[in-house]
Order: sequence, then structure tokens, then C-alpha cells
Amino acid sequence: MNRDFLRNRTTYVALLLAPMLALAGCAVGPNYKRPAVDVPGTYRGAATEAAPTTEPKPSELAKTPAASATPQSLGDEQWWEVFQDKELQGLIRTALQNNYDVRIAAARVLEAQAQLGITRADQLPTLGVGGGVASQQSPKQGPIPSYEITEGQLTASAAWNLDFWGKYRRATEAARANLLASEWARKQVIATLVTNVAAGYFQLRQLDLQLEISQHTLASRRDSLQLTQTLEQHGIQSLLDVRQAEQLVYTAATEVPDLERQIAQREDAINILLGNNPGDVPRGLKLTEQPHAPEVPAGLPSSLLARRPDIAQAEQVLIASNAQIGVARAAYFPQISLTGAAGFESTALSNLFTGPAGLWSLSGSFTQPIFQGGRLKSNVRLAEAQQQQAVLAYQQTIKGAFRDVSDALVAYRKTREFRIQQEHLVESAQDAARLSEVRFKAGTTDYLEVLTNETNSFTAELGLAQAQGNELTALVQLYQALGGGWK
Repeated sequence: MNRDFLRNRTTYVALLLAPMLALAGCAVGPNYKRPAVDVPGTYRGAATEAAPTTEPKPSELAKTPAASATPQSLGDEQWWEVFQDKELQGLIRTALQNNYDVRIAAARVLEAQAQLGITRADQLPTLGVGGGVASQQSPKQGPIPSYEITEGQLTASAAWNLDFWGKYRRATEAARANLLASEWARKQVIATLVTNVAAGYFQLRQLDLQLEISQHTLASRRDSLQLTQTLEQHGIQSLLDVRQAEQLVYTAATEVPDLERQIAQREDAINILLGNNPGDVPRGLKLTEQPHAPEVPAGLPSSLLARRPDIAQAEQVLIASNAQIGVARAAYFPQISLTGAAGFESTALSNLFTGPAGLWSLSGSFTQPIFQGGRLKSNVRLAEAQQQQAVLAYQQTIKGAFRDVSDALVAYRKTREFRIQQEHLVESAQDAARLSEVRFKAGTTDYLEVLTNETNSFTAELGLAQAQGNELTALVQLYQALGGGWK
């Protein structure tokens, strides 16, 4: 091989790589700086208040992370530590594996990864090889004899758009931020799914308890109706007493099919979250057996910024928008490109890699925009406006997160207080129903008093079941508001 060509090719490679080694040019556009955020010192609703004077239930005394004295927030706990029902844990694991929203979010992460790879490739030179063989034969013309020419060529080429102004680096920065935003969006979907399954399960157990109460009440009232009918047949009680006893039966009977409808629909909704067809849902602990603490730690408000996936996602969107300003501003400056090629060419294939067969070329070019009708300026303004929108959206997300936590803290504490008072109401209503039944059998009152107190007792029992379900639902909402469920 020709030594001069080797030296020339070495020189070409050095000229091609020199700008890459020297390139440490600044990237135009603003560097990202997290916007100032007004973070409260404490959550509203997190202040310690006098707890209602009542004996705690066994489920409240159960050892749970939320009940232990720890400076951590409830949102730092794993979901299987907060929701200790084994059947519920199985449902959540199935949902995390099969739920379509989670799978779609995962596919979007893969899409963002591919987009980052495409964008990052713009920073690197492109290389290619090519070759060809051409053969041509000339016919004999008079005294000129026929001849044949065979030509071979093998070349390698390279092209590189120099990133002096950071256009491609800013674009890569934006693509990387979009990738992280899609990852945080996936985590937000996971957190929402975990809490939706838990809330749906607790609502299902609430309906189960209400159905159990209704069925037990219906059976008791049917027995009472039969006794009343027997007494009426013997002239001891009136037909009015029978009709009033029938009202108690029908009141309980109407609740049963309605609750069965709600249970079936709730099971279907849970199965959709699990990625399954409509069907039955396995049960674990009863509603009254679900472990939960009277008070839960909220943690520091400043830590919420790093724990909530929606806040982290909003910040990554802001970072991407900020980087796009640099991409838009880089269009004002010259675009510099280098191209080069090296290879071999010979009219005889046997001499392709020997003799004076080497060839090379190197060229550089630049393009400077002069007039584009305000397009470049408008692109910068567009990027800046989108960045301002992202800043406001980020700040709005943070404000909304603090509100979610405050609302959830108040809701959990107040629903617990409501449940305690509802327990007192049930005890009083049940005792009143018992006393009215005794008075009726003793002949000191009519059946209307029994009807009223039985109805009040039944309504109070259903209300207590709903209050117990609301308390657990409020715990789920608080866990989600504190940024739990995605780890």
C-alpha cells in the first residue's frame, strides 16, 4: 500500500477528530434552576388534637407502620405494609402485573428511551462504507480493436454536524427529561392503581358488611312477623300490628337486592383494574378487622416534593421545556458541518489495494441564517412561553399536593370521629329497639314504637358500616396524597 496515502489518510482522520477533541463549546440557552416554591412549615390538619374519649378497637391497636412512633411519613411505607390484608395484597400484585394503564405507561417509557437514543445520535458523526464494481466492453470499430474496462471502488465516508452552540446537547437534555417524566408518570399510574384497588376493596367489604346486617335484620324481622301474625290470629294483636311488622320486613328486604347489585358492580370494577374479565373477587379480613392506626405520621412538607410522582413528573417536563429554549436560540448561529471520504479506486481489480489507488476528500461548510421572516424569533418566544407554562404547572402541582394532604389529614381524623359517634348512636338505637320490644310484649305500648325504633336501629347499623368504610377510604386517600404506593 502506498505510504503517502497512509500518511494522507492519517492526516484526514486527525483533521476529522480534532474538532471533536477541541469541542467544549458552551450551550446557548438558560441552564435549569428549580423555581422558588412556597413550602409550608407544617400541613394544615396535622396538628395534634384531643382524641375522642373512647376505647380503641383491636384493629386500631394492631402493630402497623402507621401506628409506630417514627419521624417518617406514611407515604414512605411500602403498600404491603400499609394494607395488611393478604387477599388485598394479592389483588394489588395482580393489578400491577396485568393492568392495562400500567402496561401502557411502561410502553411510553420505552418510547421515550428510543426517542432519547434518536436525539442523542445527532451529537455523533455518521459513518458509512460503500463500494462498487463496473465493467464496460467496447465493440470493435474499424481498425480500433475491442477493449474491456473493469473499475472497482471501495470508500468510507463520514459526516458530522458540529455542535458548537449546544443545539443537539440541549435537545438531548430535553429528551432525557422527557424520559424521566414518562418514568415518573408510570410511577404515578402505579400509585393511583394501588390506591384505587385498595379503596375499591374496602368499599366492597363495606357493602359486604351492610349486606350481612341487612340479611340478619331481615331474618329477625321475618321471625317477628310470623309471631305477630300468630298473635293476631288468636286475637291478641291487631291487624295494624301485622301491617307494621310487614313494613319492617319489606324495609330490610329492599336493601338486600340493592346491596347485591352494588357488590356485583364493585367486583366488576375491581376486576377491570386487575385486567380481568368481570367476576368474583376473593375476600380476606372483614371491614372491622382491617388494621389501621388512629393517627398517622405525615412527615415534613418539604419531603413531599421528592416523594410525589406527579410533582417529579411536572419538574421533568419543566426541565425539558427549559432545554428547548436553548435549541431554539441555537438556530440563530451558524451550523457547521464536516464531511470526508477515503478509499480505493482502480481500473484493475488486482491493483485495488496497491499502487496509486488511494483517494480521499475532506470538506467543511457552514450555514448562517440571514432572513427567515421572524421564524427564529418566534420559535424562541414559543419555547419561552411553553417554559413559563411548565413553571406555572409545576407550582400548581405542588400547591395541589399540599391541599391533597391537608384535605386527607382532616378527612381521616374527622371520619374517625364520625365513626366513633356513629358507634354510640348504634348502641343507643339498639337498646331503644330492645326496650320498645319489651314494652310492646308487656302491653304498655303499641307496635308503632317498635316500628320506629327498629327502623332507627337498622339505619344506624348501616350508617356505621358506611362510616367504617369511609374511614378506611380516607386512609387510602391520605396514603396517596403523601406520595405512597409507587415504590
